[in-house]
Amino acid sequence: MKVGTFSIKIWRWFSMLMVFGALVWTYSVFPEQIAVDFAASGLAEIYVNKEHLFYIVMAFFILNNVVLSAFAKQIPKIDTKHLPIPKRAIWALYRDELNEHLINWLYTVVASVNTVIALSLLALATINSSQYKLTVFDFAWVSYVGLALMILVFLLPLRLLRTPVPKEEDTY
Repeated sequence: MKVGTFSIKIWRWFSMLMVFGALVWTYSVFPEQIAVDFAASGLAEIYVNKEHLFYIVMAFFILNNVVLSAFAKQIPKIDTKHLPIPKRAIWALYRDELNEHLINWLYTVVASVNTVIALSLLALATINSSQYKLTVFDFAWVSYVGLALMILVFLLPLRLLRTPVPKEEDTY
């Protein structure tokens, strides 16, 4: 297993644990009504019931992890000519590397969405807490982290533009 593949799998599993932990912790500290939308002044405009937010986040978490992971497991079974990639004929000769790239990309999508969900839950819990005096503007960095992760995720397939290099065999 390559280092990149290993680190993506670790990130994916860690992000799933992070979402689960954030969901359990935030559910226990959330008030009954949670402020989820804020005006430019920083005051809450829209409130959601704690149970509704929990079920929405859990449904999105399950959809993200189950559907994309199931799709990633089907990548090796899809014929190369049906994949939307450049230079299909060349990549067909290196199917193992292509499978690894595509599966890693899907797992990166899963991990980045999980990370954004977990950070958003933790920020939302802190904003709605009476214990901390932080405003919604103190957590603007979460949106920048989410944007950076999504840019990273959509730049990863650019590796497919570069064709694989054949492995040299030792002739000694």
